[in-house]
Amino acid sequence: MNLSSINNVFLIGIGGIGMSGLAKYFLDKQIKVHGYDKKLSKITDELSKMGAKIYCNYENIEYTDFSKNIDDTLIIYTPAIRDDHPLLSNFIKNGLNVYKRAEIIEKISQNSKCIAIAGTHGKTTTTSILAHIFNVANYSFVAFVGGIMKNYNSNYLSKGDEFIIVEADEFDRSFLRLEPEFACITSLDVDHLDVYENSNKLIDAFKLFKRKIKIGGFLISNENVEMDSFKYGIKNESKYKATNIEFNSEYSQFNIEFDNTQIKNIKIQLPGMHNIMNTLAAVIISLKVGISEKLIINALNSFKGIQRRFSYSINNDNLVLIDDYAHHPEEIKQVYSTLKSIYPKEKLLVVFQPHLYSRTRDLLDEFANELSKFDAVILLEIYPAREQPIDGINSQLLLNKIHSDNKILCKKSEIPDIIKNTGFKVNVTLGAGDIANEVNIIKKELEHAY
Repeated sequence: MNLSSINNVFLIGIGGIGMSGLAKYFLDKQIKVHGYDKKLSKITDELSKMGAKIYCNYENIEYTDFSKNIDDTLIIYTPAIRDDHPLLSNFIKNGLNVYKRAEIIEKISQNSKCIAIAGTHGKTTTTSILAHIFNVANYSFVAFVGGIMKNYNSNYLSKGDEFIIVEADEFDRSFLRLEPEFACITSLDVDHLDVYENSNKLIDAFKLFKRKIKIGGFLISNENVEMDSFKYGIKNESKYKATNIEFNSEYSQFNIEFDNTQIKNIKIQLPGMHNIMNTLAAVIISLKVGISEKLIINALNSFKGIQRRFSYSINNDNLVLIDDYAHHPEEIKQVYSTLKSIYPKEKLLVVFQPHLYSRTRDLLDEFANELSKFDAVILLEIYPAREQPIDGINSQLLLNKIHSDNKILCKKSEIPDIIKNTGFKVNVTLGAGDIANEVNIIKKELEHAY
């Protein structure tokens, strides 16, 4: 595969956060971009405005239009697409060059110094902060981010090709295609057992990822990750330590200590201990590539965060509504901990949409344990994403395991009224599915009521 000879690309699942970043990369290279997604969205609308042609009905696609010049046409698909999807099958049948997204990222990364951020959570925030620092420092880089950075309203940044900053996704073992010079493992909690079967195989994959780092490369990992590397965190034995930590609803502030050096008063507009750890990791890598302390601190002061990462929709004296992408028990734990640190005297209501039948099944007790900490729980049906239903696995099963006198399984349309009737000041919506589409609706109804 020679990307320099490509004139046309077609992305299956173009509306996804990872695929849309690739679409922007090819549009940036003046390559014609086509794509399919089953639903139009803000992302597909933006890509259309940038020049991409979007299809939402694959039956309207003329495969011969793309097979006339097979050598200069590339078909890329997300691993969320089933192997037997009719669109994918027809492209293969017509002799097109078909690749997974991870294969294309691998190819792009071969021409740059690769910085890979891995971990079962924390990847997107760490990658976003790092990309922002590189941008402020005016470094030559391209970044593919798994979320929309508020500073740029984009999941893609490009200022050259000396470095590539990318989330090293463990799903489908995609991260094993990378050979980074610089790498970070933010966390290693049980997830994606539909791919790995058990936690040992997941850990083995991360160990293999470590071995993919180039000779002489640099690896850091969170102090809670059992991996031989330089450690960052708050413990004395960690090489890079966050100290003098403060955070509230508006910002986090801390110092960094390492090698008899101290960087004081690092401040970022993100609350929570987990975001301090994400920032710490991004700062360490930035220092390692040679960016000055002054530029790093200036960049952090101006970083606005990522959409759907502890994002305030309403924040006043009477009502708080926060939205977050959290879809794993550990992420829910982090959100709860941050909420309690900011609002220690308030009761907390959570709206949660489980993501994937397999994840709900595999981590059922862990989800129930974390959700039981909240004072009120509103549960939605499981968002299936790429999966077919699993017999006996549903949100009622999860609800039954949650220890709370104030819990309910409901439809999305019922959420605003339940929140209003519950009457708590602090409310949070969580999930990686289409609950994100409900946030503005909930916001409008709550603002009208209050």
